[in-house]
Amino acid sequence: MAARVPAEPAARLPGAGDPPPFEVLNPHGASPWLFTADHAGQAIPRALGDLGLPPGAIDRHIGWDIGIAGVARELAARMDAWTILQAYSRLVVDCNRPLDSPTLIVEASDGTAVPGNAGLDPAARDARVRGIFLPYHDEITRALDLRRARRQPTLLVTLHSFTPAMAGVPRPWHCGVLYHRDARLAHALRDALAAEGDLVVGDNQPYAVSDSSDYAVPVHGEARGLPHVELEIRQDLIADTAGQQLWGQRLERLLRALEPRFAGASGLLAAAQAEPYVNP
Repeated sequence: MAARVPAEPAARLPGAGDPPPFEVLNPHGASPWLFTADHAGQAIPRALGDLGLPPGAIDRHIGWDIGIAGVARELAARMDAWTILQAYSRLVVDCNRPLDSPTLIVEASDGTAVPGNAGLDPAARDARVRGIFLPYHDEITRALDLRRARRQPTLLVTLHSFTPAMAGVPRPWHCGVLYHRDARLAHALRDALAAEGDLVVGDNQPYAVSDSSDYAVPVHGEARGLPHVELEIRQDLIADTAGQQLWGQRLERLLRALEPRFAGASGLLAAAQAEPYVNP
């Protein structure tokens, strides 16, 4: 059957019968850790059909961060941590890209064309931003503002996963910590992971954070002065429930060990009391 690529609707997205843009786990959890997952889901609004993708493409790494939702759920349950999961495929709109990024809505990804994204007019792009991107990030902002108001320390972890090979090139890392201007938490977690003895840990690998390529860390972490890290886990390690549980156990142990070093720091208390960042 040919892929279905309907015309972009003028109606607001998501539509009737579509999932909400985000899912919240453990709201008001007592933990200082706040987990987010920008690419947790692979939903496509019904009005957009299947974006013209070939069968199975949405299940590949181009469609979502394979396994990361399961890891996030493990951590939320184990650590009583407020966790926010984004529900839609990154091929609908990438919720970890600046709004002016050329990769916010891609026309091709890792060699696969996305016909439903080709030649979008401003109104069609705006429908995705207003319906999915902004509500998700507004929910993170709301959570951070509320935690600040009640003086609850926050350690921000944005969870991602990466494909074991890209463009035919194998990636040796089991996981990677990403950061930009503030490496406090990232370097501490990097060292804790490396000390495990069985992991190859990337330092700003397989990606690096920048203002032009990322949204969550610059806006929710750096702009607020919060200790933060973007954590990437290789997808073959968390593709099933067993792997997700193992990484949930490992990360719980390591993060709890780091918690007193950061959650009790005077600098973190100051960050918790800072004025909220206003999204321009």
